[in-house]
Amino acid sequence: MSAPELPKTNPTPRPRRPWSNRITRAFWALFVLGVGTFLLYPILVSMNFMFLFGKSPSLEELEDPKVEQPSEIYTADGVLIGKYFRENRVPVTLNKISPLLIKALIATEDVRFYEHSGIDLTALGRAAAGVVTGNRSGGGSTITQQLAKNLYKTRRGETRGGLGYIPGVSTLISKTKEWLTAVELERRYTKEEILRMYFNTVEYGSKAYGIKVAAKTFFSTSPDSLTAEQAATLVGMLNNPTAYNPRFHPDAARKRRNLVLTRMGQAGVLPAAEVAALQQQPIKLKYQFEQHIDGPPTYFRGAVSQFVNEWCEKNGYDMYRDGLKIYTTIDSRMQQYAEESVQDRMKRLQQQFDRFWKNRDKNPWVDEDGNEIPNFIETQMKRTEQYKELAERYKGQPALLDSALHHKHPTKVFTWKGDGDTTLLLSPLDSLAYYKHFLHAGMMTMDPFTGQIKAWVGGLNYRFFQYDHVKQGKRQAGSTFKPFVYLTAIDNGYAPATESGTSG
Repeated sequence: MSAPELPKTNPTPRPRRPWSNRITRAFWALFVLGVGTFLLYPILVSMNFMFLFGKSPSLEELEDPKVEQPSEIYTADGVLIGKYFRENRVPVTLNKISPLLIKALIATEDVRFYEHSGIDLTALGRAAAGVVTGNRSGGGSTITQQLAKNLYKTRRGETRGGLGYIPGVSTLISKTKEWLTAVELERRYTKEEILRMYFNTVEYGSKAYGIKVAAKTFFSTSPDSLTAEQAATLVGMLNNPTAYNPRFHPDAARKRRNLVLTRMGQAGVLPAAEVAALQQQPIKLKYQFEQHIDGPPTYFRGAVSQFVNEWCEKNGYDMYRDGLKIYTTIDSRMQQYAEESVQDRMKRLQQQFDRFWKNRDKNPWVDEDGNEIPNFIETQMKRTEQYKELAERYKGQPALLDSALHHKHPTKVFTWKGDGDTTLLLSPLDSLAYYKHFLHAGMMTMDPFTGQIKAWVGGLNYRFFQYDHVKQGKRQAGSTFKPFVYLTAIDNGYAPATESGTSG
């Protein structure tokens, strides 16, 4: 007998949760996610998670930071004859830097430098408020953060990961790296060491890196001899080395210098009366710019650079970065005499040559019968790199190629008159014909006992004639070789009167 079936009843429906509960849960979920992201984000950046954030400075790089320094070439008698550099920099110790410069930097860039540990939260808050309100009274970067940016190139090359090319995101990531690196630098170095590294790494414009080169470039002085207004000028340039370069933008540089002087006054570095007096003064420069390869271009230095570059490639060095000292066998006095002798002799020979051909109805390129070689310049032109480039550009368009070869434009050329160059209106064919009228020579002096080269003059002017007659020239020795033959014969028992084929 089965039990009686109970009547079916509808279950009581569960009351729906109010929207406020759902919003609260979502809020807490987002809050937890945000906190987790905030805590994990620095770790992900520092470890370059999935190559999204780019490389951060390693422990080794933090412990032993590398800065680019120029390599220098010296003669055998200790004369500096040139430098090779991408960043012209000569590091100095902090005690070789004017205290006024240090105080000007701190007063302008980081007034709480001695109080924070790499990140100035007050400055960050002020900078963030300025972004919101549009009233930007200053940046949030500390001196240590700026050092991190300059020292480890946190916004270039391999430091940019997959997210580093997204506007806004790239700035946040690079700033994060600077914050993290600044904290690590503060842990490892004293405030004085951080200041020293900062002054030796920062760019001042005009290819001047580091305070020693900057002081020399703009004021022809040393870092420990900078006056208050000079220090203020250099510190003012750090904000924008191009816009505040006093050589090219004197008005903007003066306004920026005066702002730095005002900050120095506010910090108590200078009395108000002195600040007011200095702000009335113009910027007095003693400017001396150093080229990418400092010193006059010479054939010998070109040969040295090629040799050293090959040596660096084999041994893991960079001639333009690693501050090598390159000592040569060249004697600076003999080199000077050799260059002057070649210049003087070739100038006089060229004058004789020009007088000989001046009144003749033909050019100096003649055959053994004295007849001018037809189409000589056109034939020679086809061997040049310039012709090959034009021929490739106007391939299948002979009319355009011919027009380009005959098109005249202002060209700076070598001359024995004046300062060594002049500007003429020449076509490529005209230019080649012009240079074919010049006589050339090379000279090398060697110590016969050691084989050391004491003087090396590869041609007339390295700027205009790159062909090195000492290194590249291959000519028959001719009668020049006879003394070597005769001396060898005498050393082997022959007498000056010995006839060929007989012994003395």
